[in-house]
Amino acid sequence: MSTLKIDLSVADVMMPIKDAPVAPGTAILKEILELMGKFRLGVVCITDRSGHLEGVFTDGDVRRLLLKEQKPFAALFNDDISVHITRKCTTITPESKLTEAVNIMGDKRIWDLPVVRTDGVLVGLLHLHPAVKTLLGLGKQVG
Repeated sequence: MSTLKIDLSVADVMMPIKDAPVAPGTAILKEILELMGKFRLGVVCITDRSGHLEGVFTDGDVRRLLLKEQKPFAALFNDDISVHITRKCTTITPESKLTEAVNIMGDKRIWDLPVVRTDGVLVGLLHLHPAVKTLLGLGKQVG
């Protein structure tokens, strides 16, 4: 039987930035879609040159974009991603409790949560599945 691990922080489980899908705001949509495929996640974090989080682009954004835009795919794939990102995205700090993060993800119905320092610099990404497995004592800590 597993023991609930409610004392863990987000930093204990998050993917560090070096292992997370991150791209600059100058990337094009095609590059972002390639990153989603490479990491097998439905999100890419978009940062500025200093590493500050500018926003996220999700698989939901892809669907909405395809339905909204009336231009050929080739042209759409060359769009700057900064035009299409969600800028007011939900984030959490590494020091936050893992239970708080999982509650936020459930309330917002999101699978991934960018982890930022208080100065806005992206330091990682928290994915729902490892977070829940760790809380239940079924997974290993990542960070």
